[in-house]
Amino acid sequence: MEKKNTDRALSSIPTWNDLESCLRMKMRDWLQSMLEAEVDERLGRSKSERRKAVDGVPGYRNGYGKARKLTVSNGTITLRRPRARGLERRFESRLLPLFVRRTPEVNDLLPELYLHGLALGDFDLALRGLLGDEAPISANTVARLKEKWSAEWEEWSTRRLDELEVVYVWVDGMYVKAGFEKEKAAVLAVRAALRDGSKVMVALKAGYRESREAWTEILRDLKRRGMNCPKLVVGDGNLGIWSALGEIYLEAREQRCWNHRIVNAVDKVPKKHHAQALGYLRPIPYAESVQEAERLKSKYQQWCRKKGFEEAARVLDRDWDRMITFYDFPKEHWQHLRTSNPIESPFSSLRLRTDAARRFKKIENALAVIWKMLLVAEKRFRWLNAPELLKDVYQGVKYVNGLRATVRSEEAAA
Repeated sequence: MEKKNTDRALSSIPTWNDLESCLRMKMRDWLQSMLEAEVDERLGRSKSERRKAVDGVPGYRNGYGKARKLTVSNGTITLRRPRARGLERRFESRLLPLFVRRTPEVNDLLPELYLHGLALGDFDLALRGLLGDEAPISANTVARLKEKWSAEWEEWSTRRLDELEVVYVWVDGMYVKAGFEKEKAAVLAVRAALRDGSKVMVALKAGYRESREAWTEILRDLKRRGMNCPKLVVGDGNLGIWSALGEIYLEAREQRCWNHRIVNAVDKVPKKHHAQALGYLRPIPYAESVQEAERLKSKYQQWCRKKGFEEAARVLDRDWDRMITFYDFPKEHWQHLRTSNPIESPFSSLRLRTDAARRFKKIENALAVIWKMLLVAEKRFRWLNAPELLKDVYQGVKYVNGLRATVRSEEAAA
């Protein structure tokens, strides 16, 4: 008899092949019991229990609503919501609100997949493989989400920025195919480092190329919405941002991207000498002081002139003062300030999405999608090193060669 009972118990244990379905059933039963408990709590009594004659909570159970599917991270389950009537206030479930068909985690999964280049037509197959054949998700789901993203982007683009304490800003532009124009449309972005060390997107707009007029409009809008003047703006030297910056945020300092400048310099050298040129150029922005950076610059220029590369030697002289601005900020922050990587890095992931889309019908559609993808990426943005030093920078404390300035260090720098 004991052996038969043991065999029966073992036969009821799920195998590896049906483990997923067993887990879904267990979750379904647990969630259904939680829904029942909600009604018990609202009525003040369990099912079939009589209501107290005098001071009992009014109302009674009224069966179940229509069966509905709920998609969670490990699949799709079917639930029936208990109904209650005769209450002074309508009963609404806190566990399963009306019209909700997916958990927030599943909703977050959709833009993640879209970010990584999954085309609309592939969503149905991909998500049913992840979440079960009954998952109420399709390409139309994503199309509706994109409409929602457009409305959210409009609201985000007009929000007030007074509460942000902006210290550093990175600027860049990317180009996407949108509308019927042959030329790609420019999408201009501004990302800020705040006083607490976090990084957030503060602007994303369409512009004509990367012109001064387009950047002036963006900066003027940021100021109108209450964004304070950043201490330092980092970007590519070819952007129209620099002439616009002098009109809107007069006190902001400028830092040109070293990655772009090195590429520009190497382009002026014959290809067979690229490796040697990079050997001279790469150490320059990593020098421990302005004086050392200038020494390494002179060394590179002497090599260029010896080889007859006069134009390559002159590249580093262009905007040199704006190439070494980062030395006037904490050394712990140099890694974030030498280049425009903090804004270009999330853009590189977005190109997977824009390449998969081929061409957007309107630039507004592209902006909404890119904005949503940037918000997804923002959750993984790396905070600045030594965030405690941002308070000093925000308050205007001076630094010389990365160190907090003293009277003696200021005299030495002068």
